Amino acid sequence: MDTAERPEALADVQQQAITTNENGAAETPLPESALPDQLENADTSSTTPEETPPILAETVETDPITNATQRAFKFLADGGPSIWAIAALSVATVALILWKVWRLALIGAWSKGKARRALDAFEQGDAQSALTFVRARRGLRSRVVAAAIEARLTLPEDAAREETVRVAKRNLGEASSGLRALELIATIAPLLGLLGTVLGMIAAFQALQESGSQADPSQLAGGIWEALLTTAAGMAVAIPASAALTWFEAVLDRMRRDVEDAAARIFVYQRDRIETAQQLAAE
Repeated sequence: MDTAERPEALADVQQQAITTNENGAAETPLPESALPDQLENADTSSTTPEETPPILAETVETDPITNATQRAFKFLADGGPSIWAIAALSVATVALILWKVWRLALIGAWSKGKARRALDAFEQGDAQSALTFVRARRGLRSRVVAAAIEARLTLPEDAAREETVRVAKRNLGEASSGLRALELIATIAPLLGLLGTVLGMIAAFQALQESGSQADPSQLAGGIWEALLTTAAGMAVAIPASAALTWFEAVLDRMRRDVEDAAARIFVYQRDRIETAQQLAAE
């Protein structure tokens, strides 16, 4: 190739290397030495950002556990100190309710078959069989019935009644344990929520005052709704605690009525037969 034709060939190569961007503007032609390197290093397998699915990002954003955890921490952070106390009360409420259900199940709150069979046997005059039904039982009704039958057979009537009342009061008192704690939670949880709301409102109005003439209504609204979070949280804890307390009290009232009825049946029915048996035993 002649020397005169070399610049013209180089100009043709550079003209062919000119590319057009997305807006249609021509880019600066590359140097002659860069053209072969560009062609060799070109990665034809690369994909655009739209072709690469952001799987990891979507997984993190749509993960319900992660989102719930983030919302819970944000809720605690926005509520202030009162919300932490309410959160502790919520944990205590759940623990007390589960423990109370377990305790009532142990003392036979929803089972009274053995006590009823013992009473039926006692009214038929078979006191020993009645005792075998309820002796060494863990149920509250069974323990009271067993104590009443033994006292009725071994003690005078007045002393037997006093012994039955003593055993019944002790067992019913043990069954009522934990109810005062639930009552306290149902009382103070709304008060803690109201306290948090008042403190949040004070902070919101202080920030509004410091802003002066440049006050932003959205700033006040944000402070108010964050302050109201504690009231909602307090009510959310107090409502189930109050409902559980009412249910437990109803269960204990039914057990108390059953115990009173069983004691009355033991001391009223078959009075003549028991007195006759005691006289024969004394002779």
